Amino acid sequence: MSANRLNNVKEYYFSSKLREVASLINKGKPIINLGIGNPDLLPPETVVESLKKCFVNPKHSQYQSYQGIPELRQAIAKFYQNHYSVNLDYKNEILPLIGSKEGIFHISMAFLNPGDKVLIPNPGYPTYKSVSNLIGAETVEYKLEQKNNWQPDINELNKINLNSVKLMWINYPNMPTGANAKENSYKELIEWGRKNKIIIINDNPYSFILTSSPKSIMSIQGSKDTCMELNSLSKCFNMAGWRVGMLIGSSDKIKSVISVKTNIDSGIFYGIQKAAISALGTPNSWFEKLNYEYSLRKKLIFNLAEKMNLSYETKTSGLFVWAKIKDSLINSEKFIDEMLYDKNLFFAPGNIFGSQGEGYIRISLCVNQNEIKTAIKRLE
Repeated sequence: MSANRLNNVKEYYFSSKLREVASLINKGKPIINLGIGNPDLLPPETVVESLKKCFVNPKHSQYQSYQGIPELRQAIAKFYQNHYSVNLDYKNEILPLIGSKEGIFHISMAFLNPGDKVLIPNPGYPTYKSVSNLIGAETVEYKLEQKNNWQPDINELNKINLNSVKLMWINYPNMPTGANAKENSYKELIEWGRKNKIIIINDNPYSFILTSSPKSIMSIQGSKDTCMELNSLSKCFNMAGWRVGMLIGSSDKIKSVISVKTNIDSGIFYGIQKAAISALGTPNSWFEKLNYEYSLRKKLIFNLAEKMNLSYETKTSGLFVWAKIKDSLINSEKFIDEMLYDKNLFFAPGNIFGSQGEGYIRISLCVNQNEIKTAIKRLE
């Protein structure tokens, strides 16, 4: 019999829905999958070469440090300094991760007791809620709204009963909406978190996608007192399957998370760490080239959205277009299924990201231009 904790956790939407999509493909349906943020482009060539070279080093098959090799932490510190103007002590303010998704679990385990409360965005990444439920914490949703540029509203946060609230998850550039971080919002949140003794964690894997000014909450004065930040190489270096990320924070907070991590894994594969070092040293021309391709895809996606009678915002970042269904009588999942079965096109329904996502769909940019053009033709 399954553990009781699974009673409050559903199978991840994409896990079950993609089985359905795979079944249709196996039956010969020409499905174009525009629902998943799974980068289809290659990582920098230097990354692959670094991985190859690691195999001549006997260390590649050994257990690795729980905190990553020093060279990786130094590379992360330099990356944060160069791109975000954040000074970090590589010895104790950085924790490499096996992908940032595991960091969500480690952070939750480190700071939450059963019955504690967690603030999660609506709409937002479903894993914030599922992980909180798994460890017995109570989730409290705060609304993000288009009229407020999808930013947290401090006045609304102050109306919430904050007793027992220990953590707050934020995510900018935002997924699924693509909203960019605003420096003033960061400043307000830091002051609010300090006042209410709430740790604020910014999940920041999209800060280089379709933006020329990457931001980190850790660049704001006083942020280390109450903030941590997750980051990842998955999106900005096309290394989703390599599973390498990082957690940034004050030494005392990092130490707490290390206490959890050391009991769960045995470090990151040596070759992956060496490859990550190469990625982090990639010149800015890499991002320019990457974003040029995504900008071309985004224009095509706008065309696709118009063919489906959807509205959308243009000044967004990240790997998705967040589009609103104009017909209020059609809900997100119904719209998605009509597109899937009538047009052989798959998108992500907005309601899987929370009730505030109802009436929207999320369209991925991780599809080549020819496939997007084919999708457009199916709607003409």
